[in-house]
Amino acid sequence: MKIALLQIASGGDKMENFSAVEPRIRDAAAQGATLIVLPEAASQAFEQGRLDTQAEELDGPFAAGLKKLSDELRVTIVAGMFRPADTNTVDGKEYNRVYNTALITGGGVHEGYDKIHTYDAFNYKESDTVRPGDQLVTFEHDGVTVGVATCFDIRFPEQFQALAQRGAKVVVVPTSWADGPGKVEQWRTLTVARALDAGMFIAAADQARPDYETKAGEPSGPTGAGHSVVVGPTGQRLAEAGYGPETLVVEIDPADATEARKELPLAEIREHSVIR
Repeated sequence: MKIALLQIASGGDKMENFSAVEPRIRDAAAQGATLIVLPEAASQAFEQGRLDTQAEELDGPFAAGLKKLSDELRVTIVAGMFRPADTNTVDGKEYNRVYNTALITGGGVHEGYDKIHTYDAFNYKESDTVRPGDQLVTFEHDGVTVGVATCFDIRFPEQFQALAQRGAKVVVVPTSWADGPGKVEQWRTLTVARALDAGMFIAAADQARPDYETKAGEPSGPTGAGHSVVVGPTGQRLAEAGYGPETLVVEIDPADATEARKELPLAEIREHSVIR
């Protein structure tokens, strides 16, 4: 299986963002990638205006454009977008909340995973404007079960273990990570840890760090810190980007995940362990 991670810097207009990613998706497909992963918030970057004004269902123009492209190229695309959710009142102010959705389209699949763990940390409260999801999602790609998680989910090992129990050998992770002291190091540690926890491949596509030439490593909101990465089931980084826009194309063998779980059967050990 050949996977492409598109590390991009999204802007504030979803159709301009679509136009920007289309040639990069075509290029990844031309390189042989059949599973192409875009970052979280690929349709509209965080801190680029209200999310609800451009939120759309899975038949909206951004999602439909990616579906048409995936059908044409015979690939599966995973991309972060936003869907309408509900209203929420915070300090007397009403917000139209959205779902933070990872669209999965291609190969007869057209569905979404709604991010379960909202980024309510580091003086940021995503749940004010984003409604958490509550369902795990997997899909089949080239005969392999692939799980989906988004950004802050990477801090919750139980989600990845649950996806592994559902048969996932690969988990794709659209992301828009916050930069700042130690943040990239945390990201690099967490992606490796999740691969080891569950004996799986992690394919995580982050937003490029805005103004990376002058501001890399400085504190920011969740607008991207780069360092998209593919990690193997024994913890090795197979490919990793820097701070700026970049495309990674990596060939993996999902059978390696099966072998890793045989050698290190953590799920079976957990099942029979007793902690008091």
